[in-house]
Amino acid sequence: MQKRALGTQGLSVSALGLGTMGMSGVAGMPLMYGAPDEAEGIATIHHALELGIDFFDTAEVYGPYVNEALLARALGTRRHEVVIATKFGFSITPDGKMAGVDGSPANVRRALEGCLQRLGTDHIDLWYQHRRDRSVPIEETVGVMAEQVKAGKVRYLGLSEMSAETIRRAHAVHPISAVQSEWSLWERNLEEPGADGSASIVATCRELGIGLVPYSPLGRGFLGGTLPDPATLPDSDYRKHDPRLQGDNYQRNLRLLTAVNRMAAVREATPAQIALAWLLAKGNDVVPIPGTKRRRYLEENVGATTLTLSATELAELDALGTAAGPRYTERALSMIER
Repeated sequence: MQKRALGTQGLSVSALGLGTMGMSGVAGMPLMYGAPDEAEGIATIHHALELGIDFFDTAEVYGPYVNEALLARALGTRRHEVVIATKFGFSITPDGKMAGVDGSPANVRRALEGCLQRLGTDHIDLWYQHRRDRSVPIEETVGVMAEQVKAGKVRYLGLSEMSAETIRRAHAVHPISAVQSEWSLWERNLEEPGADGSASIVATCRELGIGLVPYSPLGRGFLGGTLPDPATLPDSDYRKHDPRLQGDNYQRNLRLLTAVNRMAAVREATPAQIALAWLLAKGNDVVPIPGTKRRRYLEENVGATTLTLSATELAELDALGTAAGPRYTERALSMIER
């Protein structure tokens, strides 16, 4: 598989990564994308390696904790062949629930030691602050993260869901190699300039030499075209409560999906492949990390790396605009810098 550079500090990864969150769920939501299947999850990771994927994304809060351990078991002796990206930044209760954010120096150090232990490694390749803690200056948090690079425990630093201003401030303390954020055909916030006319997050990252890692590039499965009516999903499934998958928003967004389906039929591709090919065409500094816990969806996603959309097709997809409805609940949105 083609390689792409994330940032200008030397980090190179496969053009498509694998998000592993769905294999374990998130703190407080273990069944957010249905029941985990550990055996199939490990088989999916093995198959990703066979297909040329060497970029695996996990986080402390996935499980919590168990997702990092699952990835370590799956990689086994092949850990040296891959780039492991993991994230910290949430406060997690003793019973495994999410209790806000924590960017304090003490939590930075605690979180790293836990990540290293669970992943069974002496270093993290790419370490993100998962969400910003507004009570702690970003310079302070990134300063302690930079200490871990100096100590050899981390190789590259990243940020997730942070504003252009925060990215600039962090990058001034230590080079940031990647910014992870939701970006897809139905979520275009990264492309939009700030309310004050400041540069977009995409433009800011490119100015500073920072790679872009879109998560949820398939709209939590919606853009794959196989998601059942969310109303039929169990209450434990996150998508049943996703604002974009409810009521009038869902009906309006189905029209967006219809346009993607139409293009997929013409190109003899799947909707997921069209959506991923659109993102891959945004630049060689863009590395999507579609999440899946099944081999059949992984194979479908990888097919997007050999699909080239024409300028006319890309313009048609650009013109679809963003999805109807907010991408998160108000509580979740409060932890994102927009």
